[in-house]
Amino acid sequence: MISLPIRNIRRLGVALAASATVLSLSACMPSNDPPAKETGGGTTEAKAGSNDEAGEKVVIGFSAPAADHGWMAAITNAAEAEAEKYEDIELRVAEGTNDVNLQISQVETFINEKVDAIVLLPFDGAAMTPVALKAMEAGIPVVNVDREFDDPNAARATILGDNYGMGVSAGQYVCAEAGDNSDAVVAEIAGIDSLPLTQDRSKGFADALKKCGLKVNNRVAAEFTVESGEKVASNLLQAAPKIDFLWNHDDDQGVGVLAAIENAGRDEFTMVGGAGSRNAMDAIKSGDSVLKATVIYPSTQGADGIRMARLLVQQKAMSDLVENEVPRSIQLFAPVVTEKNVDDYIDAAFAS
Repeated sequence: MISLPIRNIRRLGVALAASATVLSLSACMPSNDPPAKETGGGTTEAKAGSNDEAGEKVVIGFSAPAADHGWMAAITNAAEAEAEKYEDIELRVAEGTNDVNLQISQVETFINEKVDAIVLLPFDGAAMTPVALKAMEAGIPVVNVDREFDDPNAARATILGDNYGMGVSAGQYVCAEAGDNSDAVVAEIAGIDSLPLTQDRSKGFADALKKCGLKVNNRVAAEFTVESGEKVASNLLQAAPKIDFLWNHDDDQGVGVLAAIENAGRDEFTMVGGAGSRNAMDAIKSGDSVLKATVIYPSTQGADGIRMARLLVQQKAMSDLVENEVPRSIQLFAPVVTEKNVDDYIDAAFAS
């Protein structure tokens, strides 16, 4: 077996939160004592017995596809940044790749090195299932991120975004904005049509629109790239002289979509984005773009995977849950970001 280049990164700690969908609240009585020093997870200054307390060293292997897309780059960056907060984590990051055979070899290397846990965002969930099963059978817990394996036994825990929920959120926003306009013309620029995630997003969008009497009148599909976004948007704008609402599935390809809109001199409609890029949120915050909202598809999933892997190895549970074990599956919410709440999300946005 040829050993693949892997970066060993020692991590420092911060406080552990549960998942993106759960917040921990603590009540305290007034006190005249000086404020306690703020401490973070994985530190020796954390409260004894809490998830914040430094525990045994955890070696985590991390593998994800190539960072050839803003969202995918953010996944790996967030995972690395999260692990840096923990002094009890050693993170080994395999070089991102879209070669399934190479990613399989990366996981096999982690197995041979006997890492304590593996956090894996597979390029192809089905193709990576056998090697994930091999890791589980070797006693190494696997945290499956975003793209599911086709066997639930291939992972101890799974963290997912909500593609169908993205479509529902976008559709509900359009319905609310359309109000009593039952004749509103709705357009959609999807991602790669052959992917289940695109199909789920489109289904959620159509289902939500149906509840308020609307439908998708014009639809095209791009390829999650700036170039394809600009090309298909140009074609859409020529074919549809009137649009009231446009949902674009992906903020990276949205850079091209917005360029096509500007070139066509169109500004009569409201555009909704998808994923939650910094570019999109800056445009929303400015208030002078057709882009008025975007639907989050969290790029924090890899970071959540790091936290979950640490809990699993140290045999801890999520402190905000009564359950004594880490859940098998967590699906993150798909909120809508508008000018009203953009400041709540913009710091976590990824660069397109």
